[in-house]
Amino acid sequence: MPESPLFQNIGIHKNGNNHRHSAKVRDKYITLAHGSGGKAMRDLIDDVFVTAFDNPILDSLEDQATFDISSLSKYGNKLAFSTDSYVVDPLFFPGSNIGELAINGTVNDLAVGGAKPLYLTCSVILEEGLAIETLRRVVTSMKVAATKAGVKIVTGDTKVVQRGAADKLFINTAGIGIVPDGVNISTQNIQPGDVVIINGEIGNHGTAILIARGELALESNIESDCQPLNDLVANILEVCPQIQAMRDATRGGLATVLNEFALSANVGIRIHETAIPVREQVKGVCEILGLDPLYLANEGKLVVVVKREYVDQVLSVMKSHPAGENSAVIGEVIDAPQGVVLLNAGFGAERIIDMLVGEQLPRIC
Repeated sequence: MPESPLFQNIGIHKNGNNHRHSAKVRDKYITLAHGSGGKAMRDLIDDVFVTAFDNPILDSLEDQATFDISSLSKYGNKLAFSTDSYVVDPLFFPGSNIGELAINGTVNDLAVGGAKPLYLTCSVILEEGLAIETLRRVVTSMKVAATKAGVKIVTGDTKVVQRGAADKLFINTAGIGIVPDGVNISTQNIQPGDVVIINGEIGNHGTAILIARGELALESNIESDCQPLNDLVANILEVCPQIQAMRDATRGGLATVLNEFALSANVGIRIHETAIPVREQVKGVCEILGLDPLYLANEGKLVVVVKREYVDQVLSVMKSHPAGENSAVIGEVIDAPQGVVLLNAGFGAERIIDMLVGEQLPRIC
């Protein structure tokens, strides 16, 4: 299949009034012609993507986005770059959808490294037969999410595969951001005595996806926690640039992030079961299905490791932000056992929280 740059020059004409021609998609469903490089593809790109993502950098309609270095360096001198792919099933689920997820996921990957997210790419793989209206809803949600997060979608790509070769729609987003001077967030910074904080309830996203699939006779009003975290992170760094480590707890959940911290820093981590925010409905679903909320996916939760002397100010600023109202101190870093996460269940009982083995819920992001 020939290459089909998403935002190639597709007949959009510019003049002093920044005028564009009004190509429209006439089909109701994606066909192989929409990936062929011809008029059908150009109309799809112009009508669905370019119109939604319109911004000055995108308007150049080259095969790449270019930036004035000075426009980036004003934020700092270190570049952050991340990419992720999204194959969630179903495409729409309580509280969010694959488009919003694709924006927030990459924004958050940049943010937890201390970066200010600036620009994203958008590449899509479309299955023949996908309803154009479904694609339009997803792209519109991407635009809304990007605006909320303060980032621009500036370049991308589209491919179409035969019916049955994919599942409706897959999205890849890559992003760049700038890390401010003086910020050095790394798992290598973690030391015994540090404190672990999370910004709210765990397991909501994984539970919402599970129920949305309709494979179980369960009903719930649980919604995905999908949200951008860059503004919350910026507020945290404003009061405490010396954050030790930070990571968003997506696939594998809270347990996986903590194990990654412990192994990378060669320390132990002890968390307290009663301190971890978990919604009662999530606990109930987990009990019925034999799942552990510590391993359920999240899409709006970050784990922060901070020196003990900064805990109060960091926790205060997190609780004052909408994305961190239910923030809580959940544990501390210990000398030993190294590379191990312990769960204190109360009454002196402890158990090891290991890395996730296998997959509790496939295709959750």
